[in-house]
Amino acid sequence: MPELPEVEVVRRGLADHVSGRTIAAVTLTGERVARRHVPGPRDLEDRLSGRTVTGAHRRGKYLWLALADGPDAVPDEGLIVHLGMSGQMLVTDPADPVAKHTHGRVRFTDEGSELRFVDQRTFGGFALADLVDGVPESVAHIGRDPFDPEYDHAAAVLDIKRRRSGIKRVLLNQTVVSGIGNIYADEALWRAGIHGERLASSLTKPAIGRLLDHARDVMAEALAQGGTSFDALYVNVNGASGYFDRSLSAYGQEGRPCPRCGATMRREQFMNRSSTSCPRCQVRPRGLPR
Repeated sequence: MPELPEVEVVRRGLADHVSGRTIAAVTLTGERVARRHVPGPRDLEDRLSGRTVTGAHRRGKYLWLALADGPDAVPDEGLIVHLGMSGQMLVTDPADPVAKHTHGRVRFTDEGSELRFVDQRTFGGFALADLVDGVPESVAHIGRDPFDPEYDHAAAVLDIKRRRSGIKRVLLNQTVVSGIGNIYADEALWRAGIHGERLASSLTKPAIGRLLDHARDVMAEALAQGGTSFDALYVNVNGASGYFDRSLSAYGQEGRPCPRCGATMRREQFMNRSSTSCPRCQVRPRGLPR
């Protein structure tokens, strides 16, 4: 699933290409692309027509286009874009052939480039929500991410310190600090030298603070490289892949030597996914089965 850097790459591209433009027509193919919009795809098409995109915004992994009744009007709705596992928001020439798995086309009144939503695995889609203080109602409960100007680092440290869950589970809790997924959790924990099953409450506040700093740093580095792309499904609005996968130290590195100490990196089951860590640098908490 795309995490903060990958979503931010898409957000920046949308901000550059569609902000200030008015939607002429929307075509949605199939029911799944609008399954989160209860009235259905035809209703969503009608409600988007004539609306002006005032900006592209993000909180954590959540992305939306702010919509208003004109370029100078206050936006009152947000078109939430769920990228799912393979969703792509592509800016294309209207004359370009329509790619397979294209489930949405957004045309604009200026007749310039159009926006296409391509989703091979069909887990993504669109949903419309009212904006409250500039944020869609369905996103308001999501915690702020480390790049948000209103992110409170000290408050996040205290919140994490109070939790008696494994620290990786807490990092993935989007209501605490948003934007961190499995990839960047593994990377941040490796940089901090902390095993993901360590209880959050057992860590000192300085250690939690350093861990959050590592999470922000690794996501910033990934963002500078266009995000992490393991296949052709993770791309920016121009169809280009990121290349931070070449710089990963922990995630997906099982069986390889730890870049820091040389020990063989291990892979462990975690929830419905996995974790990769160094057995020497990230000591397993006592009592956990080997």
